[in-house]
Amino acid sequence: MRKKLLFGIAMLIVSLPTFAGGYLTNTNQNVRFLRNPARDAAIGIDGVYSNPAGVLFLGQGFHFSLNIQNVHQTRTILTGFPLFVNNANNLGETLHKFKGVADAPILPSIQAAWNKGDWSFQFGFAVTGGGGKCEFDEGLGSFEQIVSGMIASKAPEVNNLYTTLGQMGFPGMGDHKMGAGYAYDSYMRGRQYYYGFTLGAARKLNDNLSVYLGARMLYGSSNYYGYVKNIKVQHVDANGAQMISAPAHFDELATQLYQFAGALEAAGQTQKAAALTAAADQVKANVSATQDIELNCDQTGWGIAPIIGIDYKTSHFNFAAKYEFKTRMRLKNKSANSISYDYLAQQNDLLGKYLDGKKVAEDTPALLTLGAQYSPIESLRINAGYHHYFDVDTKQWTKSEIGDSNEYLFGVEYDINKMFEVSAGGQLTRYDQNDSHMNDISFNVNSYSFGLGLGIRLKENIQLNLAYFQTNYEDYNMVSQVSGMEVTNSFTRTNRVLGVGVDFKF
Repeated sequence: MRKKLLFGIAMLIVSLPTFAGGYLTNTNQNVRFLRNPARDAAIGIDGVYSNPAGVLFLGQGFHFSLNIQNVHQTRTILTGFPLFVNNANNLGETLHKFKGVADAPILPSIQAAWNKGDWSFQFGFAVTGGGGKCEFDEGLGSFEQIVSGMIASKAPEVNNLYTTLGQMGFPGMGDHKMGAGYAYDSYMRGRQYYYGFTLGAARKLNDNLSVYLGARMLYGSSNYYGYVKNIKVQHVDANGAQMISAPAHFDELATQLYQFAGALEAAGQTQKAAALTAAADQVKANVSATQDIELNCDQTGWGIAPIIGIDYKTSHFNFAAKYEFKTRMRLKNKSANSISYDYLAQQNDLLGKYLDGKKVAEDTPALLTLGAQYSPIESLRINAGYHHYFDVDTKQWTKSEIGDSNEYLFGVEYDINKMFEVSAGGQLTRYDQNDSHMNDISFNVNSYSFGLGLGIRLKENIQLNLAYFQTNYEDYNMVSQVSGMEVTNSFTRTNRVLGVGVDFKF
């Protein structure tokens, strides 16, 4: 039981925020994406990320974009479990709500390109994965299931002992009882940043065709902190019912059993004494099982992956494609976990992944993007795009859990006049996953997003971009069984992004 609690805490590290894109990929790396997500064949300085081969068609000179985004995300899980009725803080309620909040107040990005002749030399910086801190102030439903189940299973055992002690003539013991009521404190926080630094060059092969070759280095920095502590149980005696510390409760009972066993041994009743000693040993084990447990782990690591791209431009159409290879990431732990965590982790491979000095696989999947842009008139641009994430090729997931993810994008941009440009678009995200991949510790659900915004040309060479982006998530409902009891879970999320950016041309 204690190992399950620790496993739940450790596994929350994969439930951190990815704000737009696949499991570990942020595609919102420029405010122009927020205005219109279908940027895969658009010609703009944001193409340093979305369409690097097309950046050459921006024209000669130095192009630069500075962007800041504000991201707010929530994760909500409704968990139903029969034993939740015993929670002293929510008596009688079988459905509990657990909410996580993730914020990234300032998410910066930079794209720069120098176009000279038939060449474009490019640099990009962005938070390409994670990007914020996710907090569950009351822990998770899976944690509470374990606590409630443990207390419910121990209560009959302890009450049988009290009854037996009363029948054996030990004064007052028959009046003691352990109720199924419980209380505890739980908290989980995860912070994850993947910083991406991109260098590359595009070459124009002719007036219509350009190609790109580059590489991105990712540096990952994460911290995960969580605990389950202050577990309490309901104790009933002649003074009434009260909630007391679970370790103290079990320790007191074990101490009494050892004392009673000693008295029986001294009286020559060795068989009864041995039975009470064995019972005391079992109760004593519950002391460590209900003690506070804590995870505190920092992770760092880095990886490099190549990127290739192509762009073909005609008078009214532009077509582009990009392929980002998988980034192999191994994050090294620097942990200050509780002693009890480290002890049990040495006996369990899953828990052992978060011991000090261990390395954890956290690959960023390969990504293929395809895009098309149609401009029937000079002031109007219609965009479409497609993203395919090769999730099954990563080390941290298996084909039995997930398949590859897909995104479908569309958008439109219109120049009202020489000063104002408006745009809007949408993105449909579809994950290929089953119930084995879904739990309150880590979940993703299908969604559709929309973005809209305004471009204001302050000067001939300076444009201000303002945007709003929102993702609407579906509910994912599932039913499972735990110890013969039905568990229901309903998962959903919210996401909204505000952005402001400035593009320069010199």
